[in-house]
This record gives sequence, C-alpha cells and structure tokens, in this order.
Amino acid sequence: MRGVRWRRTAGQLGRSVTVWAVSTLTMLALAALLPDFRLQSADGDSATRIAITAAWGAGAFGLLSALVWPLLVRLLLLVPALFLGLLVFALNGSLLLLALRLSPTGQGEAAPETAVIVAAVMSAVASATGGALAVRDDDAYRRRLLRLADRRRRGSPPCATGPGLVCVQLDGVGHDVLTAAVRTGHLPTLARLLTGADGTAPTHRLTPWRTDWSSQTGASQLGILHGSTFDVPAFRWYEKERGEVMVCNRPTSAAELQRRAMIRTGERGLLAVDGASRGNLFSGGAGEQALVLSIATRRRGRENRSRAGYFAYFSDPANAVRTALSFAAEVGREIGQSVHARLRQERPRVGRGGLYPFIRAFATVVERDVVVAAVMGDLLAGRSVVYADLVAYDEVAHHSGPHSRDVEQVLRRLDRSVALIETAAEHAPRPYHLVILSDHGQSPGETFRTRYGLTLADLVRAGCGLPVPRRAEHTHSGAEARAAVRAALGRPDEPDEAPPRPARRLEPVVLASGNLGLISFPDMPHRLTKEEIDLRHPALLATLANHPGVGFLLVRSEEHGGVVLGPAGTEIPLADLDEHPGPLAPFGPGAAEAVRRTHAFPHTADVMVNSSYDPETGEVLAFEEQIGSHGGLGGAQSRPFLLSPLALSAPGGELVGAEDVHAVLRRWLGELSGPEVPLDTDGDRRAA
Repeated sequence: MRGVRWRRTAGQLGRSVTVWAVSTLTMLALAALLPDFRLQSADGDSATRIAITAAWGAGAFGLLSALVWPLLVRLLLLVPALFLGLLVFALNGSLLLLALRLSPTGQGEAAPETAVIVAAVMSAVASATGGALAVRDDDAYRRRLLRLADRRRRGSPPCATGPGLVCVQLDGVGHDVLTAAVRTGHLPTLARLLTGADGTAPTHRLTPWRTDWSSQTGASQLGILHGSTFDVPAFRWYEKERGEVMVCNRPTSAAELQRRAMIRTGERGLLAVDGASRGNLFSGGAGEQALVLSIATRRRGRENRSRAGYFAYFSDPANAVRTALSFAAEVGREIGQSVHARLRQERPRVGRGGLYPFIRAFATVVERDVVVAAVMGDLLAGRSVVYADLVAYDEVAHHSGPHSRDVEQVLRRLDRSVALIETAAEHAPRPYHLVILSDHGQSPGETFRTRYGLTLADLVRAGCGLPVPRRAEHTHSGAEARAAVRAALGRPDEPDEAPPRPARRLEPVVLASGNLGLISFPDMPHRLTKEEIDLRHPALLATLANHPGVGFLLVRSEEHGGVVLGPAGTEIPLADLDEHPGPLAPFGPGAAEAVRRTHAFPHTADVMVNSSYDPETGEVLAFEEQIGSHGGLGGAQSRPFLLSPLALSAPGGELVGAEDVHAVLRRWLGELSGPEVPLDTDGDRRAA
C-alpha cells in the first residue's frame, strides 16, 4: 500500500513538473511572438535570466489559477451568464499580470490586451498537457472528472454496487430527426448503440412515443420526472383566479407546477432516491440539483443552488477559457450563418439579431459543457439515477429550422457529449445503463405573421371589433378579417364612419405556444362557453375558424360540454370526434384523445386555437416567430423518441404522453432496485 502511495505521489509530481515545464516553454514562445509581451529588461538579459522569469511567471500563474480562480468564480455566480465569456478572459488576463508582478526578477511585462491572449493560450496548453498525461492513468482521469464536477456527498451513504440509470434528454430532437441523423452519420455514437459496430451486436432499442396536445418541455419533462402533465395546457397560459400568466420556463411558474404535480401524485419524483437533476426545468425530487429552474427562486444550501453547477465547472480556469473561446466562436458562427441565410434569401426565415447569438451560444456551449461535466461527476460519485437536459438542438432549430444545415453540427456535438458521458460511466464505481430520450420534436413551417401579415393577437382583436395595428389593417388577411366581422354583424358594406366602439372591457389575453394559441377573457372568472363568447363577440369564433391559417378551435359548450370548431360552420362535439374527426382528421391518430384530455383541465383557455397543418409537407404555422416550432398538434413535434438498453425490459405497447414514459422509467428503476419514496410528510410537502 505504501508503495502504491509513493508511486501515485511520484506520478502526480511528475505530471505537475511536466505541465510547469510546458507552460514555461509556452510563455517563452509567446514572448518571442507577441511584441507587447516581454520577459526581459529593455537593456536585454541573459537567456538564463529570461528562462527563470518565464518559469517563475508560469508557476505563479498556475498557483493563482488553482487558488484564486475558484474564489473569483463564486463571484461570477452573481453575474448574468451572457457576460460570463468576457469576464473569463479579463480575469484570466489579470491573474497573469499579477503573476508577472510577483516575479522576483521584476522583468515580466505585458499590455492588458496581450495578457488576455497569453493567459488564454497558457490555460489551454496546461489543460491539454495535463489531460494528455492523465489519459493513461485511470485513477488520475477519474480524479480529474470528479474535481471538474465538484462532487460533494457530505453525509451521504456509500453508493450501492448495483447498476445505476443515467437519462440524457436531447431537447427537441424528434424521432424522425434522430433516425435521419443516424442514417447520415451525424450521430455516430447513437448509431453504434442502435446498430452495433465492428461486428458487435446492438445494445439499445429505439421506441417512438407521442406527446399530449401540449408538445413542449414544460409538460413533457414535468410528466417524465414527476408523473403528471395534468393542467399544463400549453407552454404559457393565463390563470384567471390568480390574474397571472404561467410560463413553464419562468422560475416561479416552474416551482408552482412542480408543487402541484407532487401533490397530485403524492410522490417526490423519479429522482427521489440518491438522484441528481442537471439542467432541467424541474428537480424530479433529486437531492443533488444544479441548473434546475424550479429551485432558482428558493434559498437552498450552497451545493443545491440552481447555479451551483457553474461554480463546479468554471472553478477550473482551463474549463473557463475553453468554454469562453467556444462561446465566442459560436457567436461568430451564428452571425455568419444568419448573414449567409439572408444573402441566399432562404425561406422561411426569422430575425436572428439582437441578443440571440449570445443566447444560442449559451445554450449550445455553456449549458452543454456545465451539464455534461456535472453528469460525469454524478456517475463517478456513483449516484443511483441521473437525469440531464441538453437544450442545444431545440434552441438552434427554432431559428434555423429542424432540418437545416445549421443543426447538423449541433447534433454532432451532442453526440460527442453522449460519448463523454459513456467514457465517464466506464470509470464509475458501479455499472450504468444509458437511456437517451427527447421531450418533443419540432415541426417546420413559416410563421403565421409571415404568411398572412398579421399575428394571432391582431386577428383576435379584429374578431372582437377592437382596433388593430395599421400594418395589419392593410394586409389581405386583415381585410378578410374585417369582412368576416361585418358579415357576422349584418353589415356587408364598409361604413362611411367608424362604428362606435363597444363598451370597454378588459381586452382578451392572447398567448402563443408554438402553433398553439390561447385566448382568455380576464374580466370573466370562469371559462366562457361558445354561447357566451358569441354573445359578447359575435364575429370572433367565425373569424378564427374560417381563417386559412387556423386548423381548429376548442371551446366549451353549454349543450355538448365541449366542441371543436372548423371552417364553414363545422361544429363537432368532443364525444363524436372518433367517428367524425372533422378538422382533426389531418392531425392523425391520438388527436381527438389529446383534445378531450386538455378540455378537462381547469386552466384550459376560453378558446384554444391550433394552427393549420399540411400532412404532405409536415409544416405548421407558428404563432411565435419560429420556423421550427412545437407546442401544439401537427407533424413531428408530437413524435419524440426513447432510446433504451436491451438489458432493460422493453417499454411495451404504445407510449402516449409523458406520464407513460415516467411509468417506464420507474419500472426500470425498480428492476435496478431503485425504490421510490412517497411524499408522506408535511416537511416533504413544504420542500416541494
């Protein structure tokens, strides 16, 4: 044992000396190449003195990076993430300047902008050298990954020896996109799992599943992690009794949705026993959480803060520099791709300026790097179950299209992230089963505003007889809307004077979730019926139902409970949809069931509007400014996937809704002896 310790100590010392030597040579090379960086006095020094200055500077910079950088990163947690890249470079350069000033020779000097470059190069070289030396040493590699993820299991029992489960969610990657990317070679790691490689047999099976009407992350992930999608009618909706708009990716809304789901199911969630939740909207009941939205507004311990994952990753300055460089490169890549699409006049296309390049870079670089490092640390710490969300594809596909060339590179990087997690699992203290899944897909198509020149809110205002923006009044669709209003009111001719405005009421709240629109009348405390809406706004429902960009409407009915409305006066009770689908026919199997289920939700809007859908092209019309959208019915957005190990039992039957996926994952945890704990104490309910 003593001999092993000596060999380990000697190996660590040897790696440290090697990294120091390489850093010294790097500093000498940079001093020779950069005019504003020197390691000698103006009168010149001997080669020995210059080498000593370089060695001292490299050593001091390494020590400062190891000791001071983690403290600086804690301060970075208070800074908005979009400014993280600039701060990384500035702080790293400051550490280098400080290291040069500490040199006893006093000869080192660099301009501030040059110091940033030198520090970035030296951090990258030191990281590459240390990683290369550790590759052949499994223990060193494992310790490095553990340090990157900052695993802290204070007071936790030793991990079990049975298999664990790690679930990686590729946000927005639909079943069709996955199969196409596997076929074209953009997902080689996933292709190997599905088809085998070098004569080996496949290890995983691919299973499609179907979302609810609300085909978006909020509903799907809540169902997967907490077993309930009840009363989540869309990505955003208006709740009359609270007078608030609920938005799934708003921290307060996410916390409330998680609380409701836990009360409804009586359980803490899928990750309740020794689990970790990384990069998700919801915690799943995990004790170890980082980058989890539902805890972002709560005060918790240092280890469980929603942004603690940033500290875990960026406490290594090499990680910070590498990610910052990738962040800058991704911003440039997005700007270049946007300009290229504009020059080629690609259609459909949406605006991609403003802060979007930085938002995309954060989703595709920072979030990915932090979450992957956290998952690797979870595996090496031996946690029983881990669930992580990688949002890169979903963000890019919204603005570039789900089948565009822009997303191909994103898919390749996601595949490499899965490969990294596989590598970490090989060094874990217990075996792991890898499950890869998605929460929804994306459907392509123009935006509603691009196609018709007005938004859904404009159309609703026209149908209610309210003023609409001048730009909408002069569009063909706006003229049709005004004509429909006049016909419904029995005024076929354009009046010479503007009609008197109706008695002032609170204006309708119009919200969009992809190609799903929600209309609520906030001045009425209950969900209005079709008859009540017709009495208040005689032209509204007809204006919407007859518009070519609208597929169907769902409204409450005094006579039938609920009805689906379509063009030319089509009105079908919910109970008759199976035999007479009417406007639901193009949306395929399961549409009627999804609509009926949503109708039963307490917070379903007064009018639910689903855009039109073309089964031949798979295109929908988003009510948001997205050319790849999800949130309603129509096409690939409702067809995510589940990639599961053959060693686990088959999912079995058709999976309809995220609640079915939750049941399958729960069954697998049972097969792996991962018990679930019911929510049976007041303390747990308050923690929810």
